[in-house]
Amino acid sequence: MSSMHPNVGAGANGLRPRAARANKHQSEDHYLTPSASVDRMPSDLSSGRSTPVPEDAPPSVQSISCARKQVRAQARRRLFYSIEYKPRVSHFDPNSDYRDFRGFFSLFWVSLFIMVMTTVVRNIKDTGHPLRVQVWSLLSANVWQLGLCDLAMVSSTALSLPLHLNFRKSEGWLRWSRGGMILQSSFQTAWLTLWVALPFLLHWTWTAQVFFILHTLTLLMKMHSYAFYNGHLSETEHRLSALDKPAPGFLSAAVRYPRSESRPMEESTESDNGKDDESQQPLSKLRSDLAMELTSPLGQVSYPQNLTIYNYMDYLLCPTLCYELEYPRTKEIRWVEIFFKTLAVFGCIFLLTHISEEFIVPVLDESADRLQDVSSKSEKALILAETISMLLLPFMITFLLVFLVIFEYTLNAFAEITRFADRKFYADWWNSCDWYGLEFSREWNIPVHHFLRRHVYFSSLTHFSSSWAMFITFFVSSIGHELVMGCITKKIRGYGILAMMMQLPIVAVQRSKLVKGRKVFNNVCFWISMIIGLSLRAASMEIARRELRSILSSLRTDLEGLKHVGDDGIARSFNKDGEVIDFVRLTGEQMMIIAATYSHEEQASLTKKWAGVDGFGVSDQQIWFPSIDIRPPILDNPELFDAYLGHSPAPRGLLDQRNAQCYVMPCRWTSHCLMFNCSDCWASDHHIVPHCSPPY
Repeated sequence: MSSMHPNVGAGANGLRPRAARANKHQSEDHYLTPSASVDRMPSDLSSGRSTPVPEDAPPSVQSISCARKQVRAQARRRLFYSIEYKPRVSHFDPNSDYRDFRGFFSLFWVSLFIMVMTTVVRNIKDTGHPLRVQVWSLLSANVWQLGLCDLAMVSSTALSLPLHLNFRKSEGWLRWSRGGMILQSSFQTAWLTLWVALPFLLHWTWTAQVFFILHTLTLLMKMHSYAFYNGHLSETEHRLSALDKPAPGFLSAAVRYPRSESRPMEESTESDNGKDDESQQPLSKLRSDLAMELTSPLGQVSYPQNLTIYNYMDYLLCPTLCYELEYPRTKEIRWVEIFFKTLAVFGCIFLLTHISEEFIVPVLDESADRLQDVSSKSEKALILAETISMLLLPFMITFLLVFLVIFEYTLNAFAEITRFADRKFYADWWNSCDWYGLEFSREWNIPVHHFLRRHVYFSSLTHFSSSWAMFITFFVSSIGHELVMGCITKKIRGYGILAMMMQLPIVAVQRSKLVKGRKVFNNVCFWISMIIGLSLRAASMEIARRELRSILSSLRTDLEGLKHVGDDGIARSFNKDGEVIDFVRLTGEQMMIIAATYSHEEQASLTKKWAGVDGFGVSDQQIWFPSIDIRPPILDNPELFDAYLGHSPAPRGLLDQRNAQCYVMPCRWTSHCLMFNCSDCWASDHHIVPHCSPPY
């Protein structure tokens, strides 16, 4: 009978469903009718009508009616387990408010652990060693020089403190608003020039140079914020002191910088440009505003009490780029947290090198071999696409590990050391919907975003429009990116500036009606651009290297001769009589690629010697009849080969590790290399031993 089914609407003798709980989640209203969501009747999905039970009803009907009343009056108690059904959404539904996905974070680390153990077992089986050490040699180069130079650089920033003390005491041209700001800016420019040029002069590896330049830019922003904020406070102090004997024309309002919309200015009689009318600003109000500016937001420190070496050292260690008189602090230092954060930093560095050794370098080498065997553009494009696809996952993991090292572990470790309480160093950038817009820049690196917003954008608003202020902010940011790119490529090409400035027109496109509001689509585009961009860059560099190798292998070869890369940018092939039989002109970028295949010491020597070299400006006379300082010494002094036999070439760098035994094989002629299944005999510099090259 239909009246006996619990989900059937109540009729004359029907049964109504059990009463539902009154506290429904807000997201469940989407599944309820308007009347149901508003009235919240006890029977919820039933008709809500109560059918009286006759007095002469059977005992079974009366017991059921009594049971319904008990259910409505108290918590349900049933002998048989009852499932509670109610309108609700799944966790991954866009309408869900559930945000706790920490289990995926644990899964990420478990997956990396399994990956490492799998590759270790495979390496032991194939080579007898658990790990490869090619990338480790690149990371460990210049470590002591890097540490000493970094310490000197950090110490040199402390000159900002005595400079500011002089600015504060001066009443003449050294006062901040006069010559002090110019002097501080000149010092920062000279400081930046020195520490950016030093790694180039010392010929460091690109890994050490990138770390050093990133730390240099960090300290520059810290130093700038410290100097300019204290400079503003020194002028405020001068003005407050002058109010003790106010002049008639000295009652203009305190200078107020533009604020973000999230921190609106209090309503007052100020005009649109932030300045009050002189007649409406009483002396006591002005004095109060100036005194408030000299006091920290927490009310514990006032300027100039902060001008101490301890305060400056504390500021250097705090994980922030914007100076304040006082920061919120935690109660104590948790040394256990510091230990685990430090352990996590070194663990991530190990994973970064391991992924590069096992999943990036082998893919690039394999694609290099395949490119050597094809000639058509379609086949090369297919190899490029396959290489990019195989690099997607390794580069994505590398990107995430770099993010964790910097923003989660390193910054949190320094925050724990200094008891710095505000540890929001990033937001949910992984949900960004405009990679080229402002959302990712705002959420990926909050300390840098705060600095650019405070010291570049808002400072520019006092002199320019909002559009020009945004342009200046992007331009300053692009200069920093270009410096980092220059450390990797050893050349200033403008790629970083171009990539950053291209964001401005794309912002307008993403704000159009066609694209704006499509969160899922924009987030997918964001992740595609993040992953493919890194893979495409690495694959492009590998293709450029393989094309150069193909060009060099096309040179005519004399079995009793050798090949030589001259300091004039010409790659020549010599016969047994020392005559040039073939040549190819090389660009400066190709020369740097060749230099990168040598050991770190040899690379430093070649990079210095080949800086600015371009073979396309060499005359034909010099190509076919090179001078004695261009020719390889072994051609004119064959007895040098005996000396070379006792000095094997140093191990090569990261860019070409295939058939490494050929690189450590000294040679005089190409025939010597063929005996050991290698190819040509190459020489590159007077102080570098001629060596064989792997088979083409």
